[in-house]
Amino acid sequence: MVSQSHAGEPALRGLEFGLNEWLVDEQYKRYLEDPASVDRTWRDFFSVPAAAIGRQERHAATTTVPDSAGDAALKAVRVAALIDAYRVRGHLVADTDPLSAEPADVRPELDITAFGLGNEDLDREFVVDGFAGRDSMTLRHVLDALRESYCRSVGAEYMHIEAAEERRWIQRRAESPQPVPDRAEQLQILYRLGAAEAFETFLQTKYVGQKRYSLEGGESAIVLLDALLHRSIEHGVGEAVIGMAHRGRLNVLANIVGKSYGEIFHEFEDAGDIRSVQGSGDVKYHLGAEGTYRALDGGAIAVSVVANPSHLEIVTPVAQGVVRARQELAADAGEGLSVLPVVIHGDAAFAGQGVVSETLNMSQLPGYRTGGTVHVVINNQVGFTTSPAGGRSGTYATDVARSVEAPVLHVNGDDPEAVVRVARLAFDYRRTFHKDVVVDLVCYRRNGHSEVDDPSITLPGMYDRIDARPSVRRLYAEALVRRGDIGERQAEGALRDYRARLEQAFTETHAAVRPAGPPAVAEATAPRPVTAIAEATARRVIASQTGLPQGFTVHPRVLPQLRRRAATLDAGTVDWATAETLALGSLLLDGIPVRLSGQDSRRGTFGQRHAVLTDRRTGAEHTPLSSLGAPASFTPYDSMLSELAALAFEYGYSVARPGTLVLWEAQFGDFANGAQTVVDEYIASSEEKWGQRSGVTLLLPHGLEGQGPDHSSARIERFLQLCARGNMTVAMPSLPGNYFHLLRQQALDGRKRPLVVFTPKSMLRLKAATSPLSEFTTGGFRAVVPDGTADPAGIRRVLVCSGKVFYDLDAHRQDAGVSDTAIVRLEQLYPFPEEELGAELARFPAGAEVRWVQEEPENQGAWSFVAPRLERVTGRQARCVSRPEAPAPAVGSARRHAAEQKALIEAAFA
Repeated sequence: MVSQSHAGEPALRGLEFGLNEWLVDEQYKRYLEDPASVDRTWRDFFSVPAAAIGRQERHAATTTVPDSAGDAALKAVRVAALIDAYRVRGHLVADTDPLSAEPADVRPELDITAFGLGNEDLDREFVVDGFAGRDSMTLRHVLDALRESYCRSVGAEYMHIEAAEERRWIQRRAESPQPVPDRAEQLQILYRLGAAEAFETFLQTKYVGQKRYSLEGGESAIVLLDALLHRSIEHGVGEAVIGMAHRGRLNVLANIVGKSYGEIFHEFEDAGDIRSVQGSGDVKYHLGAEGTYRALDGGAIAVSVVANPSHLEIVTPVAQGVVRARQELAADAGEGLSVLPVVIHGDAAFAGQGVVSETLNMSQLPGYRTGGTVHVVINNQVGFTTSPAGGRSGTYATDVARSVEAPVLHVNGDDPEAVVRVARLAFDYRRTFHKDVVVDLVCYRRNGHSEVDDPSITLPGMYDRIDARPSVRRLYAEALVRRGDIGERQAEGALRDYRARLEQAFTETHAAVRPAGPPAVAEATAPRPVTAIAEATARRVIASQTGLPQGFTVHPRVLPQLRRRAATLDAGTVDWATAETLALGSLLLDGIPVRLSGQDSRRGTFGQRHAVLTDRRTGAEHTPLSSLGAPASFTPYDSMLSELAALAFEYGYSVARPGTLVLWEAQFGDFANGAQTVVDEYIASSEEKWGQRSGVTLLLPHGLEGQGPDHSSARIERFLQLCARGNMTVAMPSLPGNYFHLLRQQALDGRKRPLVVFTPKSMLRLKAATSPLSEFTTGGFRAVVPDGTADPAGIRRVLVCSGKVFYDLDAHRQDAGVSDTAIVRLEQLYPFPEEELGAELARFPAGAEVRWVQEEPENQGAWSFVAPRLERVTGRQARCVSRPEAPAPAVGSARRHAAEQKALIEAAFA
């Protein structure tokens, strides 16, 4: 509360007797920042000299009958404060809960007496400055309009939005008379409710006891989606992408996406071919689908539901990535006019899972914006068995959305006409302002968490009310009949027709004989793509690094690095960053778009990449590879400080744009721990479960270099544990030239699979870790790099290793003059190159001992994965040289690390 009076400012201290302090304080702060941001009555009030206000207060304290212009002005300000109070807090008393027997009581801060107004003022006319489209109204009519606008079936939270234009836009929509739906619209609502209800009850009858995570209690979600998509068609949107967890998913697939009933019934019958080439598959309520939504008036729009595991909200950023990719293909990124993102959440998950906050935070970031998302919270008012009191700290499940100033529209799910109005409002807001909007569909869950769960055990009171409550379809049909809008026969006719269609599809599914399919056939191995480039191409790419715009001032520490890149081609010492630049630039010239993202990825964590340069004087940006004049785009982005949502977004993007090289770089490799759900549920298994392919590439800096337990290990062992059936490529190259070919191979290979690369840190500037230009203009990726120094006949020991430990081993071999030991580099860990490794090891005497050497502790790193495969190749057990088993990846002392490393290298040769 403002408590001081300054020259030229109003004295607000004396208003405690009537106006709410918090409201006056908020309005006054806005007035000081921008007088135009508050209503005219507030501007008039704040501009009144302090002495005049004092006279008005003294007068108001002695009489309740206004008899002066000053007192009338003060009353008008109080009415304006009342209007603002309802705009801010009216949602708290709105009738949005279908399980509530009575509407919420009027809160004390919304009572007229809290504003110094009384019954004697009800029939007085006040200036209202355009409220409800009027210049003046009686207080009685003001109250009626406020309750109609903010306290019926819709409660709107929007006054937390800073932009006055957006607030006024919502005010105009909320405070205008709401149109009554015509008969055709009423019938459409009734039809959609009937379809949603009949689908669930039919499945319950035919497949008793099977989990389906039904939509019963929240059938208005189908009405909401119907209204959203119908609005999309009206405005020329070509596609909608829906992300959602499993509750109500089957209903959406059937009644919105258009998946056939027969196909859904077939999944309930579990009659699929167990030898299918699609792999292990997934349960029916996790599957995605693509189809066409057809409005009852004949319009159509492409609709897809993104496949999603039971990790609920993880689909939220995945769907955003899919949408962004499709918008870019339509040359529409950022505006979002061509593709509409819709994400359907559960109330407990929306409040409880941090990935929701992460995704909301990325909604306005340059590399991630999709023109705003319509978020729909199917608010069952309970989690599995946990009530809101145990599931969140805030008032609403949607409170997190306020962090990005998204409007939140709470609506009673048992008022489907209000649901339609809110859906249209949400679409129009998103279209107008290109920002996220949240619809909180307050409903209930008629069954337990699944159809085999009894919810009354923990929620007896709630489920007594639910059991006694008719369905929303029945309530709406009865209301239409009662109002005389339709006849009773018409109300039930559509439901009978829909049930008949379900019964026919069910009968046809049972009657169909499905012969067993042919045995799964292994996919033919495609020839390796040509990854070498012409020398002229290499020089053209490197020339872009120093061909800066006229007048552009590069940072003095960066310019020498760029010049060295040009010099290394002739010197034959191409380093890691230059090799990567050659790979990405040559792909752009080949017509392959490249998207790079991650925390500080444009500069590179270790100051090695400099994909985007910043003018030292002006702050202007320049992307050297974008000056190539290539037919494809290079889009590097620094992500927000997130791994989970950021990687999920890139995965979704890669699925929708398979022709793009999509790179996500962790700041340090162990940061991928924060995105483990994405790795487990999507990157490693999506093709196996859903037949969904991705070529997303993970760049994970890895290496034990005395930096402590963190920032050392990218957890190689975790990725290798997930490798099977050719699901992804895992590599730890030690040569810049090999890294170059690996990236180009990933982009050019027609069979898309994820790539995980354990990239270097100290090796980025290691003089020994360079490649000559010839390695880029000839050859290809080598999964195994042979030992090129030793005489095979004299070898009695072969060390097999991956990554930077090779250089420590090789340095020791040279310093100690060791001639009987070969060092073979395993650059690709999976798919394990048995043939190549076997051919290399066969060059050495049969009695030569094979040792695996790794920096990581024995229980970590690649050893447990490599051991049985080495034995298969050599016919005998290999020995592991590593640090001892440990629960942490590395020690915390640089001195101790150096001692361990020295002992490790010596043990390898002992």
